[in-house]
Amino acid sequence: MAVYTEVPFGEAAALIDRLNLGTLTDLRGIQGGIENTNYFVTCEREGQTEEHVLTVFERLSAEQLPFYLHLMKHLATHGIPVPEPAVDARGEILHELQGKPAAVVDKLRGRSELAPTEHHCAAVGAMLARMHAVGRDFERRQPNLRGLSWWNDTVPVVLPYVSDAQAALLRAELAYQNHVAASSAFKALPRGPIHADLFRDNVMFEDGALTGFFDFYFAGIDTWLFDIAVCLNDWCVRHGGAADGTPVPELQQAFLAAYESERSLTAAERSLLPAMLRAGALRFWLSRLWDLHLPREAAMLQAHDPAHFERVLRARLPNRVRQVDAEAVVA
Repeated sequence: MAVYTEVPFGEAAALIDRLNLGTLTDLRGIQGGIENTNYFVTCEREGQTEEHVLTVFERLSAEQLPFYLHLMKHLATHGIPVPEPAVDARGEILHELQGKPAAVVDKLRGRSELAPTEHHCAAVGAMLARMHAVGRDFERRQPNLRGLSWWNDTVPVVLPYVSDAQAALLRAELAYQNHVAASSAFKALPRGPIHADLFRDNVMFEDGALTGFFDFYFAGIDTWLFDIAVCLNDWCVRHGGAADGTPVPELQQAFLAAYESERSLTAAERSLLPAMLRAGALRFWLSRLWDLHLPREAAMLQAHDPAHFERVLRARLPNRVRQVDAEAVVA
């Protein structure tokens, strides 16, 4: 959500007009994330003010993007509160600005809850389970582009920028995750479309009620358990202070109980949850190292601190409480 591509007001206004969203009155760059260029757009239509989000995609190709946009359309159509992409008169969902692919979606009501309680965690857990269920009949297929293959490619790239101890941990965890992925238990995990990045700042609440999930541009086909683990590693751990990255059992229990009220975990999922919690931590430690040490130029760019997810990973290692053989976790 940094601004890599400056979009002229007139060009944005022309797109808004083609989408029949009214007259563009305001265009404001969004500060926060680091993958795409995002703007809040304010429009006037039939005497009413409406807000949308304009995204210019910086890394994803026009061939990859229909998966994300049609997934959002599918979820919205089936009652999951997500931003719905706008289509033009020909039904096109993907557009172009400044020679790059672009899309306009609804702006969700509310705000992100950055200090979640058990209530917030439960709401996210239940809605995530519903989202997984609705995604079962989504026909498009695209892998999680930040999954194991990307980890294998990225670890060697970031190793020169970390300490010897960090490098040893990265190598060991990557080897462990490759071992897990080759196991029969992992291959038995249920899977389908996942959000893969459902952090606290990608969920909206209003008056205590969950109003939506957004930013689906890391979504892909992967195990539902990985989606759960990503959430647990952000919603249900401590942020800041001496205990940064450590799990909060009450929040985790609330999340999982609510998820299971909608869909029960399988035996394989229960067995591999500890491994997937480590996988989720590795994925975001790696991406933050990559973004910090190999950044792209952008207005308003703010790279996230990699150290937080290093601490999350260390907190998830079984030897923090006892020595557990890796084979035993996979079995």
